[in-house]
Amino acid sequence: MKLQLSKKQGVPIQKGMIGLFFEDINYAADGGLYAEMIENRSFEFVEAFGQARDYYTVFDGDYAWKAYISEKSEVEGCTEEGTVLPMNYQVVTGSPHTTDNPHYMRVEATAPMCGLCNQAYEGISLKQGMGYGITFWARCVDFTGNFVIGVEKDGKRYAQGQIAAAAGVSETYNYFRKYELEITADASVSGAAFVLCMDTAGIVEFDYISMFPKDAVAGLFRKDLFEKLKALKPGFLRFPGGCIVEGNTLDNRYCFKDSLKEPWARKNNWNRWAVHGNCEENSFKSVYSHYNQTLGLGYYEYFLLCELIGAEPLPVVNVGFACQYQSTEQVAIDSPEFEAFLQESIDLLEFANGGVDTKWGAVRAQMGHEAPFNLKMLGVGNEQWQTQRADFFERYTVFEQRIHEYDASIKLIGSAGPDITSERYTKAWEFYHAHGEQENFVYAVDEHYYVKPEWLLEHTDFYDNYPRDVKVFSGEYAAHPISGMNRPDANTLEGALAEAAFLTGVERNADVVVLASYAPLFARLGYAQWSPDMIWFDGEISYATPSYYVQQMYGANMGDMTLDLQGQEKELVKQGIYLSASCYTEGEDAGTVILKVVNTNNQTMELELMRAEEDGLAEGQEMPFVEIHGTILTGENQKLGNTITEPERIKPYEKCFGEKEALVLQPNSFGVYKMKFL
Repeated sequence: MKLQLSKKQGVPIQKGMIGLFFEDINYAADGGLYAEMIENRSFEFVEAFGQARDYYTVFDGDYAWKAYISEKSEVEGCTEEGTVLPMNYQVVTGSPHTTDNPHYMRVEATAPMCGLCNQAYEGISLKQGMGYGITFWARCVDFTGNFVIGVEKDGKRYAQGQIAAAAGVSETYNYFRKYELEITADASVSGAAFVLCMDTAGIVEFDYISMFPKDAVAGLFRKDLFEKLKALKPGFLRFPGGCIVEGNTLDNRYCFKDSLKEPWARKNNWNRWAVHGNCEENSFKSVYSHYNQTLGLGYYEYFLLCELIGAEPLPVVNVGFACQYQSTEQVAIDSPEFEAFLQESIDLLEFANGGVDTKWGAVRAQMGHEAPFNLKMLGVGNEQWQTQRADFFERYTVFEQRIHEYDASIKLIGSAGPDITSERYTKAWEFYHAHGEQENFVYAVDEHYYVKPEWLLEHTDFYDNYPRDVKVFSGEYAAHPISGMNRPDANTLEGALAEAAFLTGVERNADVVVLASYAPLFARLGYAQWSPDMIWFDGEISYATPSYYVQQMYGANMGDMTLDLQGQEKELVKQGIYLSASCYTEGEDAGTVILKVVNTNNQTMELELMRAEEDGLAEGQEMPFVEIHGTILTGENQKLGNTITEPERIKPYEKCFGEKEALVLQPNSFGVYKMKFL
C-alpha cells in the first residue's frame, strides 16, 4: 500500500480537543478518585428503591458500620447471668454537629476497648510505611479517656494510634470537638477494617469519621487515579455528569452550592445510579441500593482538579428537568423555581470567575483559591431533548439569554439528546441550525453514542458532510463489544481500535468537531453499573484499558492543523486501514507531521510513504524524511483487554523506522507515527 503525504493543509485543530468526561457512576467519586477511605462517614446514608417516576429512600444511617468489641471488653462485660453486650450503639439526632447532616452515632460502653468498625467497600487497604490522616468529631457525653484508632484484620493490628479526649480542637457551641491524628501502616494489608474505640467505659457521640492516605494529591485525590488522568494530558474536563446533573428526581440532582461547605456540612445525597437496573425481578432494589454521594468531591474540588491536570473546566447545569429517562418531573418555565435554576447558573459563573468582592467569588477565596478559575465553557442541560411536554429548546434559549447578559464570552454547550439516530437528534439539530447565524447562541452541540465497534468502523465519515455553521462536542462515546454491569472484559482491543478508527474521522473534521471525550471514565471492580469504562480499579491498584491508551495517544498527538489526504483515506478503508494526518505549524514542534493509522486486519500490512506531486516531486518519487518515531498499540487477540492481574497485557510500545523504510503495521494495531519532511 502507498500513501502520498503532502504539506497541503486541511483545517485547524482546536487546542485541547481531546478531553475527559467525569460522572459519579461506578463509584468513580466516593470509593474512587475522592481518596476518602471510610464509607458513610457522617452516618447519613439512605437506601434507594423504586422505578421510573416512583423512587423513594429509606434512612440507613449505620450502613457500613458495626460494633467493635475487643476480647478484653467481652471479659469485662460478663455477668453472673451470662454474657451481655458491653456496649450499645445507635444513630440518633437531636443536637447535631451540622444541620445539613443531622444524624450522628451514639456509643454507650460499659467496658474498655469498645467502639465502631467500618469495612468500607471490599475492605480497607493499607500500604506499608504509608501515613493515613484521621479526622473525626466527637461529643464526650460521659468520657474522659483516650480514643484508640487502628486498622485490623483477623485480630492483627496493621496501624494504630490514640488521642486523648481532652485533645480535641475546634469545639462547637454544643460541645462537638474535632480530633485529628496520623497513623502509619506497619505492613500492607487488604480487606481490613477501620476501628475507632474508647479505652475506658463511657458515652460518646461521633460524627464525620474520615480517613485519607497522606499521598492523596492536594489531600483530596487518590494518587494513582489522579496520575492516570494527568497522563492523558486532557484539554478539558466535563463534570459532574451525566445523569447526576439531573437526578432521578429533582431533589436528588447535584446542587453545586451544597458542595461548597466544609466537608462535614455537605448534605448527603443518594446517587442516581443506586437504582440502575431496578426491576420487578429484583423487587426494584439494586445491589447498589446504598450508593450515596458525600459531595466531598464538590465543585471547588472539580475546578481544582482541572487546574492540577491542565484541563479547561466544563461544568454542566440543570435546566429544571429531572432525568428524562426516569422521570417526568420538571419545574415550569414561568415559575419562581425555574428562576432559581437560572440564577444558579449565574452564581456558578460568579463562583468560578468572580472577584473576591463578589458574593460567590468570596466563597471561592474562602475555600482557598483567590484567583478566578477562568471558566470559559458551560453545558446547558445534560442529554436533554424536546418533546410535547418537555420544552428544552425554550429553556435553552432563556438560559442562553441570561448567561450571555451576564458574560457574553461564555461558550455554551447544547444537547442533541441521548443518541444520534432518532427524531430527537434530528429536531435538536434543526433547532440549533435555525439559530446558526445568531452569534454565540451555541458553541457546540453535545452528541452521545454508545455503539458496537462495527458502527464506528462503518461511520468514520460521519462528520464529513455535517454543516459547518454549528460545531459538535462528541461528549460521550465508546465502543461496546459487550455491555452490562461489572464487565471489565468489555474493554477489548477490538473496541479500542474501533474508537481509534472513528477518531481519524473526528480529527479529519476538526473544523466541525471541536471537543471529544470517551465515557464513562472510571469503574471500581465489583461496583460498576455500566461497562465498558476507561480506567478500572479496586481498593489497592488501578489499570488502564486499551481505550485509555487510544485517548492518551490522541490527546498527546493532535497537532494544530490537519493535512489534506485528498481522499486516499477513503480508499484505504476498503483494505481495513483507517488513517488521518496532521502537523504542527507553530512552536518547537513546527514542521512535525503526525500520522495516525489503524490496521484492523489480522495480518501485517506495509504502508509506503511518498511525497505528493504538489510538493514539487514527481509522482512516485521517494519521500525524503528524517527517522519516523512510532507509538504502537496492539495485542495478539483483539477480543482481550487488560485485567487487574494482567494490567499491562496491552499497552503501547515505541518503535523507530529508518529512512526509506516502509511502515510495518502490526495486525490489529493503532499507531501514531511522527516525522518531519526534509
